[in-house]
Formats: sequence, C-alpha cells, structure tokens
Amino acid sequence: AVMYPAAVTVFAILIMILIMWKVVPVFEEIFEGLGQELPMLTQFVIGISRFIRDQWYIALAALIGLGILYKQWSQTASGRKTIDTWKLKMPIFGPLFLKVAIARFSRSLGTLMRAGVNILGALEIVAKTAGNVVIEDAIMKTKISIQGGESITKPLVDSGVFPPMVTRMIEVGERTGALENMLHKVAEYYEDQVDSAVAGLTSLIEPLLIVFLGVTIGTIVVSMFLPLIKMIEVVGSPQQRQN
Repeated sequence: AVMYPAAVTVFAILIMILIMWKVVPVFEEIFEGLGQELPMLTQFVIGISRFIRDQWYIALAALIGLGILYKQWSQTASGRKTIDTWKLKMPIFGPLFLKVAIARFSRSLGTLMRAGVNILGALEIVAKTAGNVVIEDAIMKTKISIQGGESITKPLVDSGVFPPMVTRMIEVGERTGALENMLHKVAEYYEDQVDSAVAGLTSLIEPLLIVFLGVTIGTIVVSMFLPLIKMIEVVGSPQQRQN
C-alpha cells in the first residue's frame, strides 16, 4: 500500500528540487532587473531556492545526522518502545498496525497450539515474532500470568492493547475448550479488516498525493508570476500611461 505513494513522493520531491535549482533562479534574475519589492510569497520561495542551491550540504548533513541518531535511538529499549507505542497511536496507520499485530498474534498462537505446542511455549514464540514491543510485552505478561494460575484473558484485557471483541472471543474459546478455533476466527476477521483497510488507504492516498503536488507546484508557479502581474498592473495604470 505504501510502495506506490512512496515512489510518487520521491519523484515529486526530486522534481520540486529541480524546479527550485534551475527554474526559480531564472525568474530571480528577471525580478532583480525589475528593481521592485517582491511579494512575501515570492521572497519565501526564492529563499528556499537559494538555500537549496547554496547550502544544500547543510540540509543533507542534517538529514544524515538525524537518520543516524534515529537508528541508534530506535535500537535502545526505551527508544524502541516509544516508537512502537507511537506507531499504534498514529492517525490512520495506527489502527492498521494494530490489526496486523492482532491477526499475526491470533494466527500464530492458534497454529502453534493446533500443532501441539503448549500454551506457554506458544506464547513465548508468538511474543518474539510480534514485531512490536508493546504487543510483545503484553504477550509476555500473559505468559507470566498463566504461570501464576490465571486465565489467558485477564492479562490481555489488563494490557489495554487488545480490543474488547478479541478478548471476549478468546475468553469464550478458553471456557468452551475451542481456543484454537476461536483464535483462527479472530485471525480471519482481522486479516479481512487489514485487506479492506489497505485497499481503502491505497485509494485514498493517490488523490491526496495529487492534491499535495498540485498545491505545492501551484504555489511555486503563483509566487513566480505575482511580481510579473504586479508589474503589468503598474504599467497599465492610467498614471503610468500618462507618464
């Protein structure tokens, strides 16, 4: 779902950099010859163009430095937990990440139990393959609680990560002795939800990208033509014609 929008975004950024690097300087030379004060929007765009042309290495160094710092921070325990928590709380994408994690948890746990793996061993394996520290911590707490004689449902509810529907279905499966089947049903439901969400995001992201590109490039074009329009208005004014 993200591959196509990401590729379009990269190409769009490259095109805008090319416009700022090659096209805007041509207009800048014209405006210098006019000798008049430029609109704020035009000054802003020209300022960005100058920064890209003359100080691009600062932006590149800053991006590389931030990337290295982010990578190092994400490898620490606190950083990884903060990032994974933020992922689950992201607008639009957060619920999708949570649905993927729940589908993976339910499918993996149900399959391992059906294969004869005991619940404690299955939970440990599922926790390691969760792909999210928050989900992993919730599963490991569930394992510890089961070792203490509690049911599988209570620690999942206490974690606050799993939706009530999931915990209720697991509770029903645990009480009726059909936990494996119930886990597979949960997995099927959330896998369908993920497919629908991905399809919806794909159809939503494309028009949003078009609007973003239109607004961005349109702003650059308008900022370049504003001084020319102002000059035409001045030349066409009655006082200027009399002079």
